[in-house]
Amino acid sequence: MSKASIKKSLLEQLESRGFSGDVYRDLVNDYMCLWENKNALQKDIKSRGVVFKDRSSVGVEMFKNNPSVKDQLAVNKQMLQILKDLSLNIPVEDEEDEDDLT
Repeated sequence: MSKASIKKSLLEQLESRGFSGDVYRDLVNDYMCLWENKNALQKDIKSRGVVFKDRSSVGVEMFKNNPSVKDQLAVNKQMLQILKDLSLNIPVEDEEDEDDLT
């Protein structure tokens, strides 16, 4: 799913319910910023892993938990809360797009 298609889906859902004010569009923009953050966090987790090697201030090698894991949970929670507050569904691709995947 692309950023544009997700945003379009959310705005269409709002408009179909008669919610087209600036405050609703602003919340959708907030959702999309969170979506970008989520993708960056996922990329970091994929790159460094859930746990990664690092060096302490005195040079001792140690393993650290990747803070992106915790951050991703918080971002996902906020994204779901925005959808819930706006009474929106998670955007889904068109049926034609689903057929292309099979």
